[in-house]
Amino acid sequence: MIFVTVGSQKFQFDRLIKAVDDLVASGRAEGGAFAQTGACTYVPWHMEHEAFLDREGFRARMDACDVVVTHGGTGAIIGAVKDGKKVIAVPRKAEFGEHVDDHQAEIVRQFGEMGLIEPCMDPAELPEAYARALSKDYLPYKSNTARFCADLSEYIDDVGGVR
Repeated sequence: MIFVTVGSQKFQFDRLIKAVDDLVASGRAEGGAFAQTGACTYVPWHMEHEAFLDREGFRARMDACDVVVTHGGTGAIIGAVKDGKKVIAVPRKAEFGEHVDDHQAEIVRQFGEMGLIEPCMDPAELPEAYARALSKDYLPYKSNTARFCADLSEYIDDVGGVR
């Protein structure tokens, strides 16, 4: 089962919702899909969907899925990777009115290079990205919070600060 999330910002991501809807229609999406569509105007024909989910609804959909297809936001990506899901991330693009700039392309590339997700730079390439995601294993998420805190404490000590 695929869980699609496009976040809760004011920007539509119709290209992604339509690409997943087409994937489901083709019969290649194992177990179907559910989409959290946010501000999208495209209405899916082949999958269940809701514009927004509350925390419990989001958690239930995340728990039930095998694959998460998401926009290129760090929160969505990290949350799904932490949950041990196979993640396909597709960056929003400013030229389509999906965001104010193209920063998500770099985020998606970086997570892909780290071996944590399957990057899909264009929704038209979703069928191929989905096939790759099903056949690959990805690295687990490792938090660096403890290391960051230790480095920050060391820096504060070095500059003579007080903790």
